[in-house]
Amino acid sequence: MSALGELRRVKGQPVARQRKQNKVAFLFLLPWFIGLALITVGPMIASFALSFTRYNLLSPPRFNGLDNYVRMLEDERLHKALAVTFQYVFVSVPLQLGLALLLAIVLDRGLRGLSLYRSAFYLPSLLGASVAIAILWRQLFGVDGLVNIVLGWFGIEGQGWISNPETALGTLMILNVWTFGAPMVIFLAGLRQIPVMYYEAASVDGASRRQQFRHITLPMLTPIIFFNLILQLIGAFQSFTQAFVVSGGTGGPVDSTLFYTLYLYQQGFANLNMGYASAMAWLLLVIVAALTAINFWASKYWVFYDDQD
Repeated sequence: MSALGELRRVKGQPVARQRKQNKVAFLFLLPWFIGLALITVGPMIASFALSFTRYNLLSPPRFNGLDNYVRMLEDERLHKALAVTFQYVFVSVPLQLGLALLLAIVLDRGLRGLSLYRSAFYLPSLLGASVAIAILWRQLFGVDGLVNIVLGWFGIEGQGWISNPETALGTLMILNVWTFGAPMVIFLAGLRQIPVMYYEAASVDGASRRQQFRHITLPMLTPIIFFNLILQLIGAFQSFTQAFVVSGGTGGPVDSTLFYTLYLYQQGFANLNMGYASAMAWLLLVIVAALTAINFWASKYWVFYDDQD
């Protein structure tokens, strides 16, 4: 074999090995791609097509153009559902992140039994969206619930917090705030990554704890805050179980807990308006995508990355 042929053979070995590794990696990823196509992309395409039809599950879909989207402009219950959902998201998510950050800072001070506290605080995040917790919440805030019993100890007459339209949504916000465990754990991990030398240098310069928090902790945590904000924002828009269980699936009283997802469910599975429900699902996707894009655009003004100039 000539020298040139030997050189080609030697050069070809890494390429062949890399191709073999790529095939192995692709085989491991293949189940995920199949799931993506069958469980995510396929239903999304079908949902988009159904959004231009009148479909009740019992007869074949009939094309009706943009009627479903035009109908959404005149649907007062949909507007109410949007108002309730926006109120729920924009009030509960900041409160949840604020509480999570506060507790993460407290736990970061090196308390004894940190693992126990961390597990105890994380537990609500696992259970908060469950049916059992929603039922428990309904009992807690009922007329004869624990909340009114505690208020009675202080001479305060309670009420049916869930049956009152003015307070029903507030109870669901409290439930969402209570599930602060997941963002708290992420905040705690972020706090542990801040180099101690920054605080030492600030202490030498005479900076107080408040100044250290404002000028070191918060800027260094902004990527974590941004990450948690995006996750919790998307999750809050998808909230369903709590409103369904607490209101008995009606969104009551007086549509005060009518989340967008609950109204979508009513249209799709109670009224069998699958075409209209599909159009509503795409509107929700557009809203979440738009808010996420706005947050990414705004992040360049307040999120600090360590590798920035």
